Amino acid sequence: MVGRVRYRLTGRTALAFTAAIGVLVPAHGGVDARWNAPGTLPGVLAAHAGIVPAQQAAPAVTHREERIDTPAGPVTIDVVVADLNRSEIRADLLTGGVVGERATVPEHADRAGAHAAVNGDFFDLARSNAPAGPSVRDGRPLTSAVPPGRRLAPPVPGSEPGDVLAVDASGTPRLDRLTLDAVAESGKTVLPIRTLNAYAVPVGGIGLFTPDWAGDRNAALCGSDVDRDAPCAPDRLEVVVADGAVTDVRPPGGGPIPPGQQILAGRDEGAAALRALEPGDPVGIRYGLTPESGADPETAVGGSPILRGGEPVPGVDAGAREPRSAAGFTGEGRLILLTADGRASTSAGLTLLETAEQLRRAGAVDGVNLDGGGSSTLVHRGQVVNAPSGEAHRPVPNALGIVAN
Repeated sequence: MVGRVRYRLTGRTALAFTAAIGVLVPAHGGVDARWNAPGTLPGVLAAHAGIVPAQQAAPAVTHREERIDTPAGPVTIDVVVADLNRSEIRADLLTGGVVGERATVPEHADRAGAHAAVNGDFFDLARSNAPAGPSVRDGRPLTSAVPPGRRLAPPVPGSEPGDVLAVDASGTPRLDRLTLDAVAESGKTVLPIRTLNAYAVPVGGIGLFTPDWAGDRNAALCGSDVDRDAPCAPDRLEVVVADGAVTDVRPPGGGPIPPGQQILAGRDEGAAALRALEPGDPVGIRYGLTPESGADPETAVGGSPILRGGEPVPGVDAGAREPRSAAGFTGEGRLILLTADGRASTSAGLTLLETAEQLRRAGAVDGVNLDGGGSSTLVHRGQVVNAPSGEAHRPVPNALGIVAN
């Protein structure tokens, strides 16, 4: 269990506090949580430092850093809270120009002019670099989930590959599950499509690749549903569709897909089904991500739910301790972005259970685990506010950002 929490004061706020009361504020904490009580010292400090009292207009996006005690030692937590009820901001999925195009979180945030951003979903590191789960940007589906055994993430009881943190057009965040609904039709032939711009097409299936994908399509037909290093499917084929008709039938390749083209790539039984198509055959392709909630997402990022209804998911791991990134939301619609530093003598990292508890402590009722380890990066007002565990900021395919409307 997490012990007493100490708050750290940094930067201009710490200097202002120091000037106001004529004492030194330690660089690594020392302001006790009990000071939050009405009429106690923070009120005096705030008055001297020019901080806006809570009853006045609060900023739409705030950041705080805390030091907490865990059984493994102290951990540094950074928390950003964004009030999505405010008309001036919204949540957005930050990506490159195509699926799998990576950038550091500061780069993603800078390009979008984001107030804050945290790294997003787990991804196919050092291969396609594509995210493992569904993703939606500006209401448009970018990716669907890979098979469960190909998601490179710690298992969470009850989670499914289609799980996401989603935000609808009204700014309401929710946990949801997005399922790909996609078919290719040619005459009386209806071919089910199993994945959208995914780095792993299920054994025997057909995957759809759009101009949002510029990577290796052949590699998506390799491995098994549980082993990324299994051999490639012996039978692989792709069909190019443009203007509602087949334009080419060929071995699967890679590289950018021109605007107006879509490519169906099949393996095993999926390849055999595609082989019935010939150049000139009419083909209609329909696809979408169907939300379990019934609310179409404007923004969605893949993640495993670890907090539901204000309680950690039963059985969530309480052993492995790592740097963590997570996101959740309050009952009032505030979005919470959280990181925990780890793999350092000064910060031991969190377990998934502790991560859920920290989300709850920050006010969340529901939340998801995002990619962690060397990917964990949180940006606020153009600055990386946590301490990533790698020597350099890791490029990632997507980030969850808070941007101006």
